[in-house]
Amino acid sequence: MRIGELSRRTGVTERLLRYYEEQGLLQPSRLPSGYRSYAGSDVETVRRIRSLLTAGLSTSVIAGVLPCVSSDGGFLAPTCPQLRADLAGEHRRISAAIEDLQTSRGLLEAIINGKPRAGHRSAGRRLPRRGPGRPVRRLRRAGRPTAVARPIPAEIPG
Repeated sequence: MRIGELSRRTGVTERLLRYYEEQGLLQPSRLPSGYRSYAGSDVETVRRIRSLLTAGLSTSVIAGVLPCVSSDGGFLAPTCPQLRADLAGEHRRISAAIEDLQTSRGLLEAIINGKPRAGHRSAGRRLPRRGPGRPVRRLRRAGRPTAVARPIPAEIPG
Protein backbone atom coordinates (compact mmCIF):
# COMPACT_ATOMS: atom_id res chain seq x y z
CA MET A 1 0.00 0.00 0.00
CA ARG A 2 1.12 3.55 -0.61
CA ILE A 3 1.67 6.20 2.05
CA GLY A 4 -1.76 7.83 1.60
CA GLU A 5 -3.52 4.52 2.27
CA LEU A 6 -1.41 3.87 5.38
CA SER A 7 -2.20 7.38 6.56
CA ARG A 8 -5.95 6.78 6.12
CA ARG A 9 -5.83 3.40 7.87
CA THR A 10 -3.85 4.65 10.88
CA GLY A 11 -4.98 8.27 11.21
CA VAL A 12 -1.33 9.38 11.13
CA THR A 13 -0.29 12.11 8.69
CA GLU A 14 1.92 11.29 5.72
CA ARG A 15 4.53 13.69 7.05
CA LEU A 16 4.66 11.80 10.35
CA LEU A 17 4.96 8.47 8.53
CA ARG A 18 7.96 9.87 6.65
CA TYR A 19 9.44 10.99 9.97
CA TYR A 20 9.00 7.48 11.38
CA GLU A 21 10.89 6.18 8.35
CA GLU A 22 13.71 8.72 8.94
CA GLN A 23 13.92 7.52 12.55
CA GLY A 24 14.19 3.88 11.44
CA LEU A 25 10.80 2.90 12.84
CA LEU A 26 9.29 1.99 9.47
CA GLN A 27 11.10 0.41 6.51
CA PRO A 28 8.88 0.67 3.43
CA SER A 29 10.10 -0.73 0.17
CA ARG A 30 10.40 1.53 -2.87
CA LEU A 31 8.60 1.05 -6.14
CA PRO A 32 10.54 1.64 -9.40
CA SER A 33 8.83 5.03 -9.55
CA GLY A 34 10.34 5.92 -6.15
CA TYR A 35 7.04 5.76 -4.25
CA ARG A 36 7.04 4.11 -0.85
CA SER A 37 5.25 0.80 -0.57
CA TYR A 38 4.10 -0.32 2.87
CA ALA A 39 3.19 -3.85 3.96
CA GLY A 40 -0.13 -4.62 5.64
CA SER A 41 1.77 -5.30 8.87
CA ASP A 42 2.92 -1.66 8.93
CA VAL A 43 -0.58 -0.66 10.07
CA GLU A 44 0.02 -2.57 13.31
CA THR A 45 3.59 -1.23 13.54
CA VAL A 46 2.31 2.36 13.37
CA ARG A 47 -0.24 1.57 16.10
CA ARG A 48 2.57 0.20 18.29
CA ILE A 49 4.67 3.31 17.63
CA ARG A 50 1.75 5.55 18.60
CA SER A 51 1.16 3.54 21.81
CA LEU A 52 4.82 3.75 22.79
CA LEU A 53 4.91 7.50 22.05
CA THR A 54 1.80 7.97 24.19
CA ALA A 55 3.58 6.05 26.97
CA GLY A 56 6.24 8.76 26.94
CA LEU A 57 9.04 7.04 25.05
CA SER A 58 11.15 8.95 22.53
CA THR A 59 11.50 7.72 18.96
CA SER A 60 15.13 6.78 19.63
CA VAL A 61 14.04 4.54 22.52
CA ILE A 62 11.16 3.16 20.46
CA ALA A 63 13.62 2.14 17.73
CA GLY A 64 15.21 -0.25 20.23
CA VAL A 65 11.96 -1.32 21.87
CA LEU A 66 9.84 -1.91 18.75
CA PRO A 67 11.41 -5.25 17.72
CA CYS A 68 10.85 -6.55 21.27
CA VAL A 69 7.12 -5.92 21.71
CA SER A 70 4.12 -7.80 20.45
CA SER A 71 0.43 -7.08 20.64
CA ASP A 72 -1.26 -9.39 23.09
CA GLY A 73 -5.02 -8.92 23.23
CA GLY A 74 -4.78 -5.20 22.45
CA PHE A 75 -1.90 -4.62 24.90
CA LEU A 76 1.78 -4.42 24.13
CA ALA A 77 3.83 -7.17 25.75
CA PRO A 78 7.65 -7.41 25.98
CA THR A 79 9.24 -10.34 24.14
CA CYS A 80 12.96 -9.69 24.85
CA PRO A 81 14.40 -10.42 28.32
CA GLN A 82 16.21 -7.06 28.69
CA LEU A 83 13.21 -4.99 27.59
CA ARG A 84 11.46 -5.12 30.96
CA ALA A 85 14.55 -3.63 32.69
CA ASP A 86 14.95 -0.98 29.99
CA LEU A 87 11.31 0.04 30.32
CA ALA A 88 11.65 0.18 34.11
CA GLY A 89 14.49 2.68 33.59
CA GLU A 90 12.24 4.77 31.32
CA HIS A 91 9.52 4.56 33.98
CA ARG A 92 11.94 5.95 36.59
CA ARG A 93 12.96 8.75 34.19
CA ILE A 94 9.34 9.73 33.58
CA SER A 95 8.54 9.57 37.31
CA ALA A 96 11.45 11.91 38.08
CA ALA A 97 10.26 14.31 35.37
CA ILE A 98 6.76 14.29 36.87
CA GLU A 99 8.19 15.02 40.32
CA ASP A 100 10.20 17.93 38.90
CA LEU A 101 7.11 19.28 37.14
CA GLN A 102 5.07 19.03 40.37
CA THR A 103 7.78 20.99 42.19
CA SER A 104 7.79 23.61 39.44
CA ARG A 105 4.00 23.83 39.54
CA GLY A 106 4.08 24.36 43.31
CA LEU A 107 6.68 27.09 42.97
CA LEU A 108 4.66 28.78 40.22
CA GLU A 109 1.53 28.62 42.38
CA ALA A 110 3.49 30.26 45.20
CA ILE A 111 4.56 33.07 42.87
CA ILE A 112 1.02 33.52 41.55
CA ASN A 113 -0.38 33.63 45.09
CA GLY A 114 2.46 35.85 46.33
CA LYS A 115 3.41 33.53 49.18
CA PRO A 116 5.52 30.42 49.69
CA ARG A 117 3.87 27.03 49.82
CA ALA A 118 3.00 25.85 53.31
CA GLY A 119 5.64 23.51 54.68
CA HIS A 120 8.14 24.41 51.96
CA ARG A 121 11.72 24.99 53.11
CA SER A 122 11.60 28.55 51.80
CA ALA A 123 8.42 29.42 53.74
CA GLY A 124 9.05 32.58 55.72
CA ARG A 125 12.26 33.46 53.82
CA ARG A 126 12.53 36.35 51.45
CA LEU A 127 14.10 36.00 48.06
CA PRO A 128 17.04 38.36 47.42
CA ARG A 129 16.13 41.43 45.44
CA ARG A 130 17.45 41.73 41.96
CA GLY A 131 19.29 44.95 41.30
CA PRO A 132 20.55 46.45 38.07
CA GLY A 133 23.17 44.27 36.48
CA ARG A 134 22.61 41.47 39.00
CA PRO A 135 20.85 38.63 37.22
CA VAL A 136 19.27 36.01 39.44
CA ARG A 137 19.90 32.35 38.78
CA ARG A 138 18.10 29.30 40.04
CA LEU A 139 20.18 26.71 41.82
CA ARG A 140 19.67 23.04 41.07
CA ARG A 141 20.23 20.27 43.55
CA ALA A 142 19.79 16.65 42.55
CA GLY A 143 18.09 17.77 39.38
CA ARG A 144 15.43 19.83 41.14
CA PRO A 145 15.19 23.62 41.18
CA THR A 146 15.26 25.29 44.58
CA ALA A 147 12.90 28.04 45.66
CA VAL A 148 15.75 30.39 46.60
CA ALA A 149 17.13 32.58 43.84
CA ARG A 150 20.69 33.86 44.18
CA PRO A 151 22.59 36.49 42.19
CA ILE A 152 25.23 35.31 39.73
CA PRO A 153 28.69 36.54 40.77
CA ALA A 154 30.10 39.29 38.55
CA GLU A 155 33.41 37.43 38.23
CA ILE A 156 33.88 33.74 37.92
CA PRO A 157 36.41 32.52 40.48
CA GLY A 158 39.33 30.85 38.79
